[in-house]
Amino acid sequence: MAGVVAVSEMLSLALHSMVLIALRDQEYLSVKEIAAATGASEAHLAKVLQRLTKAGLLRSVRGPKGGFALTKPPEEVTLLDVYEVIEGPIVERRCPTGRPICPFATCILGGMPERLNKEFTDYLRSKTLGDLSFRLKD
Repeated sequence: MAGVVAVSEMLSLALHSMVLIALRDQEYLSVKEIAAATGASEAHLAKVLQRLTKAGLLRSVRGPKGGFALTKPPEEVTLLDVYEVIEGPIVERRCPTGRPICPFATCILGGMPERLNKEFTDYLRSKTLGDLSFRLKD
């Protein structure tokens, strides 16, 4: 059975990686270390981290002591920032089917889909990597 709110594996990996990097406090964390901690393949993880780097949320350094670090303090990076890099902007829709034109005059579910979408967006906007860091601390 599908959940009402679901996140992609790529988004989950991005969020976990960003929090692990945040816990290093400006030290660089390598793809190998993050892959070991998350159970992800290094190749897939590298693609996710590259997206986050291109978007300016991470910086990378090559070499044996290289890896990835945040470009801002964890308290300044919202979950919405990460979400939009991976999934794209959240589109506010009136119809949960995603149809541009609903065949009915009013949604049978009322305004619930809009409210859930807004609540989810507001939640992502209100939470930061700093808020999640405590969940992964030893």
